Amino acid sequence: MKNKWIKKGDKVLVISGNDRGKIGVVLSRGKERLVIQGVNVRKKHSKSRSEERKSEIISIEMPIHISNVALCDGDGKKLKLKSETNEKKEKELVYFDKEKKTTYRILKKKMN
Repeated sequence: MKNKWIKKGDKVLVISGNDRGKIGVVLSRGKERLVIQGVNVRKKHSKSRSEERKSEIISIEMPIHISNVALCDGDGKKLKLKSETNEKKEKELVYFDKEKKTTYRILKKKMN
């Protein structure tokens, strides 16, 4: 799976679909689908069930497939991640930014 490193709280860039080019934060993740803040927003009409709860139109983010997004940095540039083991024997995700290796996140603490 291409995007197995994506998890909740990561910043992603939508690379295909109606919302192409939008950047958002992953709110939740299923096996193959992600809910991203501000992406794939749909309207839902709710009825009033009691006096406290009025009828209204609610905007909800719907899930999109994980293959339609890519991890990105703060500037919105797509990242190509690679897993490596550092000198402390920790597995980490790294990417290259202008010929410089940068750590994105540590995956596992202390490997045997």
